[in-house]
Amino acid sequence: MTPARRLMTLPEFWQIVEAAKREIKEITVSDLKHMQQSGEKFALVDVREREEHAKGMIPGAVAIPRGVVERDIEQATTNKQQPLVIYCAGGARSALAALNLKQMGFENVMSLAGGYTAWDKEK
Repeated sequence: MTPARRLMTLPEFWQIVEAAKREIKEITVSDLKHMQQSGEKFALVDVREREEHAKGMIPGAVAIPRGVVERDIEQATTNKQQPLVIYCAGGARSALAALNLKQMGFENVMSLAGGYTAWDKEK
């Protein structure tokens, strides 16, 4: 997210995001790449909106928009013990989604810090 965009967002939104991040696990792009390269079994969910996919997607991801991820998570996994990595463009929406999925009983849910933007810079 650009600094200008962040300034246009209500501060209460960022307070909610920061509170969510304190309750969930965030992983780095390096962590995710290690998971992929090691052959670890995990589900990867892209919670960005469809029009954002034009920028690309992380290989292996299932696209489930943020607005319906809680309802449609079974498109990616029904195994609540399986590692589950959530990402968005910058890490805010994925943190919120990860917290909700954790509250739904997913035991090993993680949010990708920096989201697709961080991934794209390091690929």
